[in-house]
Amino acid sequence: MVTAPHEALHHVFLQDKTLYARVLRRLGVEVGEPARVEEETTDLTETRPLERRVDSLSRVKDTGGEYLIAPQSRTGVDPLKPAAWAYYVAFLMSKYRLPVLLLVATASHRTAKWADRAHDHGVADWSALTVRPLVVGPDTLAPVTDPEEARRDLALAALTVMTHATSPAVDATMKALSAALRDQAEAIALAYLELVAQGLGTTEAGIKWRSLVATDLSFFTSPLSEELREEGRAEGQARSLLKVLRARGIEVPDESRARVESCADTATLDTWLDRALVATTLAEVFALPE
Repeated sequence: MVTAPHEALHHVFLQDKTLYARVLRRLGVEVGEPARVEEETTDLTETRPLERRVDSLSRVKDTGGEYLIAPQSRTGVDPLKPAAWAYYVAFLMSKYRLPVLLLVATASHRTAKWADRAHDHGVADWSALTVRPLVVGPDTLAPVTDPEEARRDLALAALTVMTHATSPAVDATMKALSAALRDQAEAIALAYLELVAQGLGTTEAGIKWRSLVATDLSFFTSPLSEELREEGRAEGQARSLLKVLRARGIEVPDESRARVESCADTATLDTWLDRALVATTLAEVFALPE
């Protein structure tokens, strides 16, 4: 199933169409300076009723020649996926008569380790076709933690936030990008703000990103940024409420904790927090006003 984090991990390569070149160089693959990058159709459907689509596809012409970049997003291990990758590469080479570089982006250490190898397709010891993706992940792409570096390359900084979503460096990458976005034109800042929010989803890092948006980037306005700020405020209030209840010795069952953490209404959370300061039972906190 296609999810927002899945889409964001390859859409970042469309947000800045020359990002692929900088990523490849960081991964040790030397490519020329992009002269032209054109987005191509992602539809690999044949005349027979079988539909296959790549996540993203760009046709690149640089100082070294012309080739295709096919960024793919993976959130988990799928034993059947390498066969699809083989199909993509073979089909694209046949259709465009150009070399193909398959780029797999992931925030998962396990998925990165699984993808980062030669995937052989054949019988016994004979491989008829081998597909070797170039993996962009937390173990291969260094995090951007310096605001100045993030300011110079917003797309790369955003990509490292998403690929390091579950690594210890994620807080530093988010702070660097947040600081860098403060100096950008609102349209540019909002594009990256929303892309990263989609990429992180409802993970712990996603919650932290929303909190940053609610404070560091509070001067930007858009439907999503307002939504993120509201979510950030609600999450902060929920944490405060649970801390107060714990400090006052009021036990919070899992069901009630889930009710607090899932509440997005800041007015309701304010009411519960006020009651928690004087209540002696959880029932008094959740009681409806008389």
